[in-house]
Amino acid sequence: MHHTHYHRPASVAEAVRLMGEHPDDKVLAGGQSTLPSMKLGLLAPEGFIDLAGVAELKGIRVEGSQLIVGALTTHATVAASKDVLAMIPALALLAGGIGDRAVRNRGTIGGSLANSDPAACYPAAVLGLGATIRTNARQIAADDFFKGLYETALNPGELITAVSFPKPEKAAWMKFKQPASRFSIVGVFVAKTAGGVRVAVTGAAPCAFRVKALEQRLDAKFARESCDGVKIPPDGLNSDLHGSSEYRAHLIGVLTRRAVAAAA
Repeated sequence: MHHTHYHRPASVAEAVRLMGEHPDDKVLAGGQSTLPSMKLGLLAPEGFIDLAGVAELKGIRVEGSQLIVGALTTHATVAASKDVLAMIPALALLAGGIGDRAVRNRGTIGGSLANSDPAACYPAAVLGLGATIRTNARQIAADDFFKGLYETALNPGELITAVSFPKPEKAAWMKFKQPASRFSIVGVFVAKTAGGVRVAVTGAAPCAFRVKALEQRLDAKFARESCDGVKIPPDGLNSDLHGSSEYRAHLIGVLTRRAVAAAA
């Protein structure tokens, strides 16, 4: 039998200290990725550092034109938040469509981003809105955060504390989901921001990414017809029993057009 140990810190400082003392322990946020992986025998951590007792990681607030979401805030809380609905309704829509009710009431934004599942929804919103990931050590721009399959810019011992979302002029989210898991076969988040249009995709590649060809067209004219004729190359895209790389490439264009229409 595999024996483990368990820690429940009360502060970010204590959590970071424990992460340094027990580098092989798994940090638990909502546990919606960790526990299924353990059940499948894919993960057998030495122990756990459970963040559930760290109150400073929870909650949503507005700071000027920025929406700040604590790392331990659940998907259900984001979906129901009046502040989120007022500032970025597309983000509330995205959060409300993650998994099922049980997952939404346990899963957290910080856990989702740190795991960087290739089909997770939140990475598309973070990248599409040009958000900033705050950690105990620094601030990381979304464009620099996602590095590859289950890989991020986080260093060992670094903990996400919050995500800062700038309020966009317009934004929309479109998801073509896998019906059993409700993960994204392809999901597209489109945002018209002060710095230009951003088109972020999840589910189609090893990690979330932006589509510059579509962004350039939409910068010139923010209308669904601007997407016409833009060919998304299938090279490097995921191909599995749910859809080929060519199918996913096609879906990116379809969902982007729908998102632009919804945002406009």
